[in-house]
Amino acid sequence: MVLENKFGIADSTELARQEEKISKKKALELFENGLLDSFVPGTFETLSKIHKYLFDEIYYFAGEIRNINIAKGNFRFAPVMYLNQALEYIDKMPQSSFEEIIEKYVEMNVAHPFREGNGRSTRIWLDVILKKEIGKVIDWNKIDRNDYLLAMERSPIKNIEIRELLKQALTDDINDREVYIKGIDASYSYEGYFAYKTNELN
Repeated sequence: MVLENKFGIADSTELARQEEKISKKKALELFENGLLDSFVPGTFETLSKIHKYLFDEIYYFAGEIRNINIAKGNFRFAPVMYLNQALEYIDKMPQSSFEEIIEKYVEMNVAHPFREGNGRSTRIWLDVILKKEIGKVIDWNKIDRNDYLLAMERSPIKNIEIRELLKQALTDDINDREVYIKGIDASYSYEGYFAYKTNELN
């Protein structure tokens, strides 16, 4: 199923290509214009602003909370009926240490608040928190995408694997353009790795 988009693209491969091209361009604008530094770290409002900026040229739902239940692979994300409650809880989670920040990141991944583009938006959101709270970011060039995705898939049960994987890739090169932009790669998202079907679930 091809998501409704502003370009009227009906081919999923072409849509994915345009989505990554445009979202990378917009992600660079966020970085180079210093907009990320103006965001409050760790809030859903900030994540929503990031998502809208990345995907507004592509999707009508950019920045908006999804209104259907979704699953990717064998994992079902937070049900719509509990999604607002989950996001309020995540907003209040502590974020003063690396461990707390990763726990918050894992919870936001479980929430998966948007119809599409969650992974890319949330990785930028994570770096905003890390940069402002502990003066570091993730160097995504040091992380194998397969290891990352498998660790994220298992993280709702136990987050030690993803925590250690990301910890080894921490860097204080917080203003390095190449370190930042690697995190927007679609290949680090479920959409770019797992064969999945998005379902409307009861």
